[in-house]
Order: sequence, then C-alpha cells, then structure tokens
Amino acid sequence: EDQPKLPVTFLNEDASGHNPKFDVRDAAGKEWKAKIDVEAQTEPVASRLLWAIGYMANENHYFPTLKVKGLPPRLTRGQEFVGADGEVRGIRLQTHPDHLEKRATWSWHHNPFIHTRELNGLRVMMVLLNNWDLKDENNGIFIDPDNPTKKIYGVSDVGASFGATGERNTSGAAKGNLTAYRNSRFLKKVARDYVDFDFRIRLPFFYIFNAPHFFAELRNRSIGKHIPRDDAKWVGLLLAQLTHEQIRAAFRAGGYTAVQAEGFAAVVEKRIAQLKAL
Repeated sequence: EDQPKLPVTFLNEDASGHNPKFDVRDAAGKEWKAKIDVEAQTEPVASRLLWAIGYMANENHYFPTLKVKGLPPRLTRGQEFVGADGEVRGIRLQTHPDHLEKRATWSWHHNPFIHTRELNGLRVMMVLLNNWDLKDENNGIFIDPDNPTKKIYGVSDVGASFGATGERNTSGAAKGNLTAYRNSRFLKKVARDYVDFDFRIRLPFFYIFNAPHFFAELRNRSIGKHIPRDDAKWVGLLLAQLTHEQIRAAFRAGGYTAVQAEGFAAVVEKRIAQLKAL
C-alpha cells in the first residue's frame, strides 16, 4: 500500500555517491530517490531485515523495469540502464519513513548510544548483512518536522550488502554476490562475555593512496569486534522470529529469483542460528 503511485516523473540528477541516482515524483506527488545498478537490489532486502527487528529503515521498492517520464536525452551516470522509450532497468525507489527528514550524520565511534544493547545490535546487523560501507555519511539523524525535539538515528544507506566483506574492483563482486556472501566467514571468536566477528572490511590496494579514507575504513573493522555476547544473542533471538518464508520474501522484494532468494536466505538463516546459539 505504500509503494510509489505510478507513473513517476523525472526531477533532477543526484551527483552524490558512487551509484547513478536521480529524483522522481510519483502520481500522488510524493518524491522518491531513484538508484540504479547493484544496490538497487541489495538495499530493499537489507532495509527490510533491519525494519523487521525494530530499527529505523528507509522505504525501498525495487522495479525490474520502470517507465520514467521526462528523462533527459542522456543521464550523466547510468545511461546504459535506460531504454529508448524511457524505461529504466533495475531501479530502486527510496523515501524516508513517516515523513522524516535527514538533518545530520552520526559516527559509529562517537554517538549517544555507545555500550547500549541497541547500538551493539545494529553493529551485529551490519556484520550479518556484510554491509562494509560504514562511513559516517551513510548514517543519518532523522527529525520529524512535527516533533523536532525527537531525533532518530539510523543507517541510511545499506546498499553495500550481501557480498564480499569489503570493496572490490567491481560492484558485482562486492555487493549482491551470493558466492562471495556464502564464502565469507561470520563468527571469529566466542569468549565468555563477548564475541568477535570476522569483519575485516578488505580494501583494494590502491586505497593506500587515499590515506584518510584508508585508515578510516581500517578503523571501522572495530565495529564487528568485542560485542557483548548477550547483545549478539539478543539480535539472533529477534531475527529467529522471522519465518522461513518471510526471509525469502525480503530477497524477492529485491528482485532476486526464487533460486537466488533461497541461496541468500540460507546464509542469513545459518548466521541467525549461530547468533541464537551463543
């Protein structure tokens, strides 16, 4: 019932980030952020799993093809996904929930929730999803204009998920890659009071030439380290309430085939079982 009301009309391109993006308005007058390429499929799935256990998540809807009215003759990025009739292949439309507005960003290492179960649970979810793109600009502080004193913290970009545990030379290897996701390790160390996850956030070698980014990403490896065992198990118990069918439905919402959804969901369920058994 909350899906975009078709048709949608092009508004303007968005040059931020690495993926082709542009803004559209649907037939009900609501504005959406369109994204194409690999993250168009991964983000609808990741956001649904986060939302299912109570975390703030953007609304994401995937379309295998979508006619966009008023497209310019040529997009700056992503033109290869556009047909001659203005039909765009593999597109995700996103909006913030409940009319929230993103006003600022927050840091994994400096925020009001350090040492809380909820933040630790969010850290576990990033590892479970293999979401390796954890820079601060992907974290949002959201405000309800009708209640501006209330701030909601969330991860506003979870597209770099379900693939390798770090950036690769191509998006197809690092995101939405079942083989890479299946072959990545999960738990590394289980101590009496805490767990370490095998969350290495591997970076391409050439990133050494961008030292600030390189060392910031290395620091983010700590997000998967030394998480209280009880907090990690708490996330597993929440996720364990999802049915076999619900988890597969999340992947189908990302446009994956039944076979692909089964493969990805099997990895997720294996990780849930490991958390639940802590």
